[in-house]
Amino acid sequence: MTGAEVRAAFVSFFESKLHQEMASSSLVPHNDPTVLLTTAGMQQMTPFFLGLETPPHYRLCSVQKCFRTVDIEEVGDESHCTFFFMLGNFSIGDYFKKESLAWSWEFLTEVMGLPGDRFYPTVHPDDTDAYAIWRDEIGVPEERIGKLSDNWWGPVGNSGPNGPDSEIYFDLGPEAGDIGEGPGDGSRYLEVWNNVFMEFFQAPDGTRTPLPRQNVDTGMGLERLTMLMQGAKSIYDIDLYQSIINSAAALADVEYGVDAKVDRSLRVVADHIRGSTFLIADGVLPGNEGRSYVLRRILRRAIKNGRQLGIDKPFLSQLAEVVVGQFGSNYPELIERRAQIAKVLLHEEQSFGRTLQTGINRFSSLAKVLVDQGQTTVSGIEAFRLYDTFGFPVDLTRDLAEDAGLTVDIVGFESAMLAQREQSRAGKAFKDTARERAELYVTAAKQKTEFLGYDETSAQATVLALVTAEGVVEEVEAGEPVEIILDRTPFYGESGGQIGDTGWIRSETGRVDVDDTVKPVADLFVHRGVVSEGFLRTGETVTVAIDGARRRAIQRNHTATHLLHKALRTVLGTETHQAGSLVAPDRLRFDFTSLDAMTSDQVERVTEIVNAEILENRPVAWSQKPMKEAVADGAMALFGEKYGDIVRVVDIDGYSKELCGGTHVTNTGQIGPFVVLSEGSVAAGTRRIEAVTGEAATERMLVQQRMLERLGRDLRTTWQDVPGAIGALQDRLKAAERESSTLRAQLAGGQIDTLIASAETINGVPVIVARVAASSKDDLRTLSDQARDRLASGVVVLGAEIDGSPTLLVMATRDIAGGKVHAGNLIREIVPLIDGRGGGRPDLAEAGGKDASGLDAALSDAKTRLATVL
Repeated sequence: MTGAEVRAAFVSFFESKLHQEMASSSLVPHNDPTVLLTTAGMQQMTPFFLGLETPPHYRLCSVQKCFRTVDIEEVGDESHCTFFFMLGNFSIGDYFKKESLAWSWEFLTEVMGLPGDRFYPTVHPDDTDAYAIWRDEIGVPEERIGKLSDNWWGPVGNSGPNGPDSEIYFDLGPEAGDIGEGPGDGSRYLEVWNNVFMEFFQAPDGTRTPLPRQNVDTGMGLERLTMLMQGAKSIYDIDLYQSIINSAAALADVEYGVDAKVDRSLRVVADHIRGSTFLIADGVLPGNEGRSYVLRRILRRAIKNGRQLGIDKPFLSQLAEVVVGQFGSNYPELIERRAQIAKVLLHEEQSFGRTLQTGINRFSSLAKVLVDQGQTTVSGIEAFRLYDTFGFPVDLTRDLAEDAGLTVDIVGFESAMLAQREQSRAGKAFKDTARERAELYVTAAKQKTEFLGYDETSAQATVLALVTAEGVVEEVEAGEPVEIILDRTPFYGESGGQIGDTGWIRSETGRVDVDDTVKPVADLFVHRGVVSEGFLRTGETVTVAIDGARRRAIQRNHTATHLLHKALRTVLGTETHQAGSLVAPDRLRFDFTSLDAMTSDQVERVTEIVNAEILENRPVAWSQKPMKEAVADGAMALFGEKYGDIVRVVDIDGYSKELCGGTHVTNTGQIGPFVVLSEGSVAAGTRRIEAVTGEAATERMLVQQRMLERLGRDLRTTWQDVPGAIGALQDRLKAAERESSTLRAQLAGGQIDTLIASAETINGVPVIVARVAASSKDDLRTLSDQARDRLASGVVVLGAEIDGSPTLLVMATRDIAGGKVHAGNLIREIVPLIDGRGGGRPDLAEAGGKDASGLDAALSDAKTRLATVL
């Protein structure tokens, strides 16, 4: 049977069992951030298993295209691959173990005609039901039923449906190799089919709970089953691969099955071109991150192996045609995107092929030197140079190193990569150079940009120019920062206080994530971003789209500034004018002329006016007209702003008219609540209000409400009475502080007599050195002041542990200070003993430290030093 016939037989069999075939889902998982690519047929079934979506039928089957990255390094041997087709049948709360296992056996032994005595099923040791079905109902002898502890299918990602499984192995015969400990261990047994019984849901923390319905998920590799049906020794020997391998062998003028090294390269090429063709058809483009990097990685491995086979010209697109011809009838996306697939493959091959041989030569020279010197490791710096100069993914360097008997310092490579990224961000950032490069943009674009952003959020456009930090270029690759000029755009370029739009630009071969848009000169828009996938060329047609939610937030804030301007003139007087603004998605900032600070009542009144106009839901309209006519109609122009002969007027239902080129809501009700955050001075005669609208304002009010309600609960009152309760609490606190102060003074007074009694006379000078109890630095100063005053003449050195930290204080009376005793010098000499810092004047010094255990030693040292200086 051909692979296509095996596939058709599987689908037909399960349709006879009342299953409905579901089309294969994309290799790019839909709404599933837990996995990079589709790795199993059950991924598209997960929402049905969890009850999140209603399935089209409760019995389903599919032939799912899958891609797994774990075996990339092993691809090229007889069994490992990255891309494959998974045959599967699924029950969503319908049949369970009995039917699933019986149908698997029926299909393999009766439909496929494979000998039953060569199949060895396995079960989980705790799954007694599955064991009994195999033994008692299907009739497999006990000695052929294995129990494996790893027969448990975990969720795809870190959470999801899971349960015990029953794997079915086929005995390939003595010539296949070692039996080992049996199925699941020895190379003689090939796993053909896995029946997974989804009984539980696993949370991210690993806990399992029963699913509301029992489900069945089975998976069987089409390639493996076809290998059995065709009596092949390897999956690469079946027709599903041989057509690609034979085409590659013809291009290389080699023969498959003669030389092991040649065979390995042909297998790598066949697997990787198959996977690449399907990935590109599903919208993945080569890049430096995520699934884009996976695609670039396998493409470059395929190119390298093609070169090793002797193919010295582009060949991938020719092999992709073989893939399209072989699988296009079942996967129409291959035919629909045939031209795009060829274009992406040709570009990647030309781009990488130019440097590949030079890089291989460079590595060969390096490897020879290392081997001659007796070294075994390629340094991270050298691996990074190969990546940076020749575009070698580190795994490609690792492949070459393995062939040469070397290893690669991956940690060193990643360190060099990180340093390069940081340097790139610092050196290639465009920053605020738009106006400095204005002439360059104008020359490169050769025409103006048509702005569509007042009415559209997406559009088709043509790339007029690409500009990097080095200048104008014809092409940019994944990972490169770039500035893009289009012939038409919905992206608003930063101007008039409104910041630029973000979004994306996509061609059939690449994507750019736009993080800013600027307008260096009138009618010329420059989109700044990084190529996230593939490549982009000048002259290409692209689809562009702004971040719609972000733009709507900006529009709310921009229209709110017009309402705020009018409200300020109403409250403060018509001599108030706008002096600047910032309109961002998360807030607005409005500068205005005023000699006096606004009172809280004035801020409240302005807020009320703006919110009242929002509730009026006034229509917002805009029109273009001659400047003189607009001003005559009452439109307000900003002082110092330059306007052309034709201006754009934004009219809020006659309430406000301003000359403005920004984007706005269509009625004021769309703004939502308006909340002032602050009002303050920014310069002489200029004030600033910061405010939020829409979701940001709602969130702020909800936070304030929750805070008031929590305060009310804590204070055992209603939220309306919180201010009064806080006032009463403050009164009680002040009274308690006065009482505490009195008590501390009494306590200090109680210690004074003890301190005075402890005074020693050194050469006629009274000295007090003591550790005291003090709850604050103020208490310690009070004690020192009183002790010094009682001595009249002398030196006081006190230490205390306050809140777990040591504190020292030195005081000297004026007749002593500055002579033989300098308080600041003394405290600097003893403070190291408490691991601290301090200093002060001749008569007063303080210090704090970290080590309270050294406090007594510091005081003792102070006494010794005073005895010396006095």
